[in-house]
Amino acid sequence: MSANTTPTGPRAGTAAELPQGPVAPSDTPVPAALSAIPAAPVTGEPEVPRYAPQWLQLREPADAAARAHDLLDPLRIRLANRPGRPTGLVVHDLGCGTGSMGRWLAPLLDGAQQWVLHDRDPYLLHFATVGAPRAAADGSRVSVTTQRGDIGRLTPDALAGASLVTASALLDVLTTDEIDTLAAACVGAGVPALLTLSVVGRVELTPAHPLDREIGEAFNAHQRRGELLGPDAVDAACEAFGRLGASVRVRPSPWQLGPRQAALTEEWLRGWVGAAVEQRPDLVARADTYLRVRLAACAAGELRVVVHHSDVLALPRPTGETS
Repeated sequence: MSANTTPTGPRAGTAAELPQGPVAPSDTPVPAALSAIPAAPVTGEPEVPRYAPQWLQLREPADAAARAHDLLDPLRIRLANRPGRPTGLVVHDLGCGTGSMGRWLAPLLDGAQQWVLHDRDPYLLHFATVGAPRAAADGSRVSVTTQRGDIGRLTPDALAGASLVTASALLDVLTTDEIDTLAAACVGAGVPALLTLSVVGRVELTPAHPLDREIGEAFNAHQRRGELLGPDAVDAACEAFGRLGASVRVRPSPWQLGPRQAALTEEWLRGWVGAAVEQRPDLVARADTYLRVRLAACAAGELRVVVHHSDVLALPRPTGETS
């Protein structure tokens, strides 16, 4: 069982557009508990993992509090000065999950907005569509359409007419090739990218415990399983965009979890330790005791956790602009 604590949905990209309106959920049950954990496959598509909307909803307030607001000013300047200054923004949200990125960002930007929500799971697209914001910062209309597909097929042509690409907790579940594809599509289309909440491999728990470091290292190794980049994804994204000539800014966006976030902390702990044990079965006995101790401290309001993430803003040269 995977317990990556940050992705908001299956890998996303472009594909045929779904009909508008609610998408009926499949008969596949969705687990109530854990962290963007691939659970049951989407019906009829055995290769597509399902991500628990309950977890995505639980983490949404912590995500909103953590995202780096100081990246918004340079983003707003870029959007206000985009070539041709067309009316309204077209925003592509990759791996949208239940749509938390749109609910956070759309009300912070002025002007009419058309959000194109990308995810491989129609069940999550249903949640995102129903819960989409309706108004921008200045009261302008916000509307949504949906697309299904894989980020590995994202191209500059697919982003034609886009004003912005966004993603939340996506980079760390991608491979080097997928990040290169994402960067090439954005730079090729001259579209800025705001990529938030990628884990960077650092967790701080207070009070400390002797097993914290070993669990953390095993979890990081689990995130790097196969070809996934895990905590190396932010550096890989910065290199990929920079290599193609984009200006890149990185800001910290840590979760700050205390007694008021006890439910989130509990689920995060179960996923964090579970992934470590999956990676290192020899930890099972010690990790079981460790988890009981940590959950008891959480329930007593005595545990505080900082889960470090980074936000990336990549600003490619607009299409048609010459140096």
